[in-house]
Amino acid sequence: MQFLTCDLSDGVIQRTFEVDGVPGVLWTPPDGADGAPLILIGHPGGQHKLSPGPVARARHYVTRYGFNVAAIDAPGHGERQRSAEDQKWVDAMIAARAAGESLAPSITALNLSLAERAVPEWQAAIDVLLASPEIGEVPIGYGGLTLGSSIGMPLAVVEPRIRAAVFGGVFAYPELFDAARQITIPVQVLLQWDDPEIDRRTGLELFDILGSPEKTMHVTTGGHHQVPAFETDDSARFYARHLRRRRLAEASEPSS
Repeated sequence: MQFLTCDLSDGVIQRTFEVDGVPGVLWTPPDGADGAPLILIGHPGGQHKLSPGPVARARHYVTRYGFNVAAIDAPGHGERQRSAEDQKWVDAMIAARAAGESLAPSITALNLSLAERAVPEWQAAIDVLLASPEIGEVPIGYGGLTLGSSIGMPLAVVEPRIRAAVFGGVFAYPELFDAARQITIPVQVLLQWDDPEIDRRTGLELFDILGSPEKTMHVTTGGHHQVPAFETDDSARFYARHLRRRRLAEASEPSS
């Protein structure tokens, strides 16, 4: 792993890096993380590793909980050029949305292709992050919204180092249902009740199919990109319960 830039701002060290040509970013506390977990953030479709949402979540996790946090650009996002095949599916999705038609064929094809490429890229990033002196061998959590969930669910199936995950805005298709059945780690699912593009019944069905013996669902009003800000802290406490030493997890819980 090669660090490219390093900045310290408001109690967070932010370093950009590359792994096998895939750009990423690492956020850590300035005084070291003392064996704290590594939280991986999968950005939504159309965004990238340094979009406002992922950055806000990462900074909250670092400053409030002392976590290490990392993100990489999905194929065709951020600093990575979109392939001609990906562009074809993006154009089809835009056309379907404009015509009021189903987005399922285009989103399914695109997300399947992106996940096939992104899962091994995430595994390579995990290898080098855990081998770095900045992180070390620590437990890992994953959190993703929309595309981040479409990549994160198959990643959680094949990557045993991920021990807890948060998935939201899941546009479900048969391959994701298959992945959900195989996930056995603790999972928290975020469901936006008023999302016009993701059928709430599909979200409930996906939650039911999840193979995790410990799973929770947070249902809130709002549309596709209206996940309440407080869910960031709820997700952090979820990671603290499952990934941190007991005394630190208890310290993160609000007092009664």
